[in-house]
Amino acid sequence: MKTGFLHDERCLWHGGGNYAQMAPVGGLVQPIAGGGGLPEDPETKRRLVNLLRVAGTMEGLAEGSAAPLEREDLLRVHPAGYLDRFKALSDAGGGEIGLRAPFGPGGYEIAALSAGLVADALERVARGELRNAYALARPPGHHATADWPNGFCLLANIALAVERARARGLVERVAVLDWDVHHGNGTEAIYATDAAVLTVSIHQDRNYPLDTGAFRTDAVANLNVPLPPGAGHRTYLEAMERLVLPAIRAHEPDAIVVACGLDAAVLDPLGRMMATAETFREMTAQVMALAEDVCGARLVAAHEGGYSEVYVPFCAHAVVAEMAGLPHVEDPFAATFRVRQPGAAFERFASGLIGEMARTGPA
Repeated sequence: MKTGFLHDERCLWHGGGNYAQMAPVGGLVQPIAGGGGLPEDPETKRRLVNLLRVAGTMEGLAEGSAAPLEREDLLRVHPAGYLDRFKALSDAGGGEIGLRAPFGPGGYEIAALSAGLVADALERVARGELRNAYALARPPGHHATADWPNGFCLLANIALAVERARARGLVERVAVLDWDVHHGNGTEAIYATDAAVLTVSIHQDRNYPLDTGAFRTDAVANLNVPLPPGAGHRTYLEAMERLVLPAIRAHEPDAIVVACGLDAAVLDPLGRMMATAETFREMTAQVMALAEDVCGARLVAAHEGGYSEVYVPFCAHAVVAEMAGLPHVEDPFAATFRVRQPGAAFERFASGLIGEMARTGPA
């Protein structure tokens, strides 16, 4: 079986509204020259697809698209009132509901298609049709709660995929691992009282949202691993080894879904975590080995954040190629980024924080 790579050009037509980075244009906030808006733009994804094709990697993947999720699928997570408001505003030409979650005409249908890519990836992996799968979802989903779109996220892509798979009897227990630089608050909120779905988020402490993501010991099935800015490659791998992987193993999931944000990378404008393409490759290898051991290798990665047009394609390629067992491309920034990794004193500090979390342990 091949690794699936699910994507759709229509997802790249999602419009982000009249923003300048994170601020709506107006007052003293000037438009960005050249028509730029939200940092969540289509070019990081389009350049990934281009890299996969030019490098010959796409030839080794099971490439495809998927159908948008139907309303009955969306209602498993999102209330009818929210869907109705979203659809009406989308039909009227777009706008914004929630917080930092703008969209243009047809935004509702594009968001349903984005969620459909993730749902189809999980279903095909659970049915044994694909070895594993990467869904190039856009708009992303991990900040969206049931009734509050947030942080570029309009629908809760991963939760919608999990709930459709559960409704169809394909999985019962799922682990969601979120390594986006921002806390996966939406997924966590949706499953706050559901012990069958473990949510794990490894992220930059107090980045976004500012008031969520702290390490806690009172959760039903949740582990937050907030890391200090500048954590770097070795700190990520240590956090995975000492905290994340044991928590997932103990949960005994039927499938693992990775919220594959790539904004912890060195060049990202919205993160300060110093990860590299090699970091994402090694974390992928760690999760693949665990999935092989605990859930029959059933692993899905759903694209989330990542805002460096230059570097996101190399980080995502590292994930996809590792999942597929295909040759990796050379990271043109590797030598520079190796010398920019944190020093020994910082790594001892970060290791101490990880050790404290490991000693305390989640509930």
